[in-house]
Amino acid sequence: MDSVTDLDHHGDAELAPGLVDLAVNVRAGTPPSWLRAVLHEALDDAAAYPDARPARAAVAAAHGRPADEVLLTAGAAEAFTLLARAVQPGRAVVVHPSFTEPEAALRAAGHPVERLLLEPPGYLLRDVPEDADLVVLGNPTNPTSVLHPAEDVAALARPGRVLLVDEAFADTVPGEPASLAGRRDLPGLLVVRSLTKTWGLAGLRVGYALGPPELVAALATQQPHWPVSTPALAALVACTTPAARAEAEAAARALTGDRAALLAALPPVVEVVAAPRSSFVLLRVPDGARVRAALRDRGWAVRRGDTFPGLSPDHLRVAVRDPATSVAFAADLAAILDPALPVTPAFRDLPRIPEEIR
Repeated sequence: MDSVTDLDHHGDAELAPGLVDLAVNVRAGTPPSWLRAVLHEALDDAAAYPDARPARAAVAAAHGRPADEVLLTAGAAEAFTLLARAVQPGRAVVVHPSFTEPEAALRAAGHPVERLLLEPPGYLLRDVPEDADLVVLGNPTNPTSVLHPAEDVAALARPGRVLLVDEAFADTVPGEPASLAGRRDLPGLLVVRSLTKTWGLAGLRVGYALGPPELVAALATQQPHWPVSTPALAALVACTTPAARAEAEAAARALTGDRAALLAALPPVVEVVAAPRSSFVLLRVPDGARVRAALRDRGWAVRRGDTFPGLSPDHLRVAVRDPATSVAFAADLAAILDPALPVTPAFRDLPRIPEEIR
């Protein structure tokens, strides 16, 4: 299968009616009721053109930055496309395995891309070519769930280089210890964030980028007028309040326990890749393609790993859910790996992907 074409595969492609969703890393049970109310109220203002100033100011205040260092985007994915259109890198290096949209955007804009493949078992950062003037990585990294130390990522910044750090999952880690969103002293640093994962707003398309004013301005020239909708702007304001940030922190702490429950329930033959710190884990199983198909037959959607550069068909990415769901999943996984074990019916009582999703 062509490795460049595979960059367009994402977790939502695994979904189908009747499956329990472990393929998409959006937090279950979101958006919360108070955020739904904000979105409904924002529809009353939809007749007017969007005013991004309050949202930009709210994001700037949340990260201790002036407003000219904030760019609001239609999801994190738009930021990758804007950067690919705004810069002309001489040597672009994407650190993999990682989210494939940044590389896909660079290739679509006609830029050659080099892949720096991190190595198992830890998938830890290693030397980046000194002459790379564009470096892209995720932290925490999708799909490995590795959290690179802040000082290791910061050490990659230097004059003449754009360092794009995808922090779409930063708020899934309690305290955000590795986030560089507030660092204004690092040359060329562009941090991309999203409301998608923690707040369950994938369909709203809302995110932002933080960086030097001149780089933010260059990206902004690639946007059309009014790129972010009124409901998305309202969500940005609502989700950057102290109360919302405290709720996100509580969710991150709860996630730590839920992830531990999933890991504890997995059968011994399953390899947990690296040291997971985010809302998903990367697993390696024998005969992964068969296992993934068998999981679908038993009602589970998981993310295939072989479309991530550096991974194989034996890799599966699994979203962290509540302990009851994880235990039911692990029991079915064990039964697939060892047919002598009984099949658990527990998954039949779990929330399924709605029939209207195709």
